[in-house]
Amino acid sequence: MGIISCNTLFSSSPSLPPLTLSTRTKPSPFSKKLRVRAQFQFMEDHDDLLRRKFMEFPYLSATGRQLMVELMSTMEDRLQSQLLPCSLPPDVRNFKNPNGSAEASLHIRSGQKSSLIDFVIGSWIHCKIQPGVSLNITSISAYLNSSTKAPNFVLELIQSSPTSLVLILDLPHRKDLVLHPDYLKEYYQDTALDSYRQSLLKLPEIKPYVTPSLFIRSALSPTSSMLKIDVEEEEKLEEILRDHVSQAGKEVLGVWLDRCARKEEQEEKRVMGEEEKLEMERRDKNSRKKSIEEDLGSQFPRMFGEEVSCRVLHAIKEAFGVL
Repeated sequence: MGIISCNTLFSSSPSLPPLTLSTRTKPSPFSKKLRVRAQFQFMEDHDDLLRRKFMEFPYLSATGRQLMVELMSTMEDRLQSQLLPCSLPPDVRNFKNPNGSAEASLHIRSGQKSSLIDFVIGSWIHCKIQPGVSLNITSISAYLNSSTKAPNFVLELIQSSPTSLVLILDLPHRKDLVLHPDYLKEYYQDTALDSYRQSLLKLPEIKPYVTPSLFIRSALSPTSSMLKIDVEEEEKLEEILRDHVSQAGKEVLGVWLDRCARKEEQEEKRVMGEEEKLEMERRDKNSRKKSIEEDLGSQFPRMFGEEVSCRVLHAIKEAFGVL
């Protein structure tokens, strides 16, 4: 796939009016500093604008929107000292297809080199399938680097009807659970992660969901909540999201933040041999590459066209470290 150069938002940077002098002089160091400060403020303002656009989650219901805002805010607040600002180009952070039938927003923040975080990613995608029918996919994920073996985090809401929704909530494992039963015990049994799935399945409106993707099924943990919610009225779906899904999502994120993403918590467990670390890096890279191929590579060109898809997928691959 070819690489298309991204348009820059700052092609005409703001500058202060030149000083009116009787003779031509070089700009003073003071005026240069003011210009740099103005440019920096301009960039910060636009970054804030793009982040607010992402955090609107405009195609979710009020309850779904509140959940995603709380999860993303909690994650960024807790990990703030470990994260770098989002560096995606503006035309990757928010983009549409040529005819306006599909729109998406993307927010990726890489981790500091000294942290356990590789990157966190949030996104929402809206696509009109046919008159009156739209597909909305909203997700928040966090990926750890090879300095720790702890699981990642993912929450995704997939909705194509006001009365039906698919939930994916999990801490995807990064070690073979058969070869490493201590890993299964530490991150899944001792944290009682399966209780959230069991609790949600007690509701008559919620059933297990089986994705047709064998790769996704293999990548998720045995405690994953991959569930389908079907109701007769929109109000009932809002109630389930508010009273049950929101609670499960927040608590599972809390487990991940406390048991997987805390540097102090992982300090004693970070001692890995060079071979084990290289194997972890290979596994992570293969998993991310396959995830892009399965999830986005086949769908994005149909939703957004070749040019937009090429630009966005290149940026995602770069962030995922799989170029």
